[in-house]
Amino acid sequence: MSDYRFLIDEQFEGERLDKGLSLLTDDSFSRSFLQKLIKDGKVLVNDVTQKASYILKEDDEVYFEAPECEIAQILPQDIELDILYEDRDVIVVNKPKNMVVHPAPGHMKDTLVNALMYHCAGSLSGINGVLRPGIVHRIDKDTTGSVIACKNDAAHNSIAMQLKEHTINRKYRAIVHGNLKDDEGTVSTLIGRDPKDRKKMSARVSEGKTAVTHYRVIERFGDYTYVECRLETGRTHQIRVHMAYIGHPLVGDMIYGNRKNPFGIDTQCLHAYILGFDQPTTGEYIETCAPLPDYFKYLLEKLG
Repeated sequence: MSDYRFLIDEQFEGERLDKGLSLLTDDSFSRSFLQKLIKDGKVLVNDVTQKASYILKEDDEVYFEAPECEIAQILPQDIELDILYEDRDVIVVNKPKNMVVHPAPGHMKDTLVNALMYHCAGSLSGINGVLRPGIVHRIDKDTTGSVIACKNDAAHNSIAMQLKEHTINRKYRAIVHGNLKDDEGTVSTLIGRDPKDRKKMSARVSEGKTAVTHYRVIERFGDYTYVECRLETGRTHQIRVHMAYIGHPLVGDMIYGNRKNPFGIDTQCLHAYILGFDQPTTGEYIETCAPLPDYFKYLLEKLG
């Protein structure tokens, strides 16, 4: 038997318990199998049994036991990591473009988790389940930059609490379409699932989670603007959704922007630049800076 533990984030909030478990386990188990586990009282939410129709909320803790599943066997891989900071509790890496953060069916190797499992030699927190050891937060496959992972459950709980309380300093660099009117500003909306496309998020919803993004213009290039975005909250796709919402989608973002660009960029121009946090054991403030990737620097040179 294997233990499965998950801390629900905003991505899975609002899902039924049975569907949410199916998504959380990346379809490793059938929906009927999960429904039977729930019916038999073997799935706990915050240490209490619930029905399959229970609606998941952010910060719910879900636990169940199930037979070993072949899909959960993740192999450590000797993949080079660009390490920005590391101690006995946490590791911060500069994730490259096109690297998936954690494994999923059909993509069980070459992920950041595979690399972390090799580098950390099994010392990763287990709170977010067997497919996401050490992972507290994620960035998109095509977004580059800083990602923090935790080596033990105490560190995981500390970083998760800092994320919840919005005390982690997260600054991104982005290149957007258009010339922003103001040198700096704040976008504050609700963000929720797009009712027309559940794979997308939307700021044009009547129900959702409060999302706040602060932006600052770094340089203007006429039809394009180089900006810094600071996250006050951390909703799924927040910067991409917010910049599109104010009419300045990210260059290369074909999901939320759908604008052509002449630079041959095949991904959204978004980079997690600064990551600052309190070290889980000592409380010391740690701040890392991830250098801009080559494609980003190339585009800045072309624009400049």
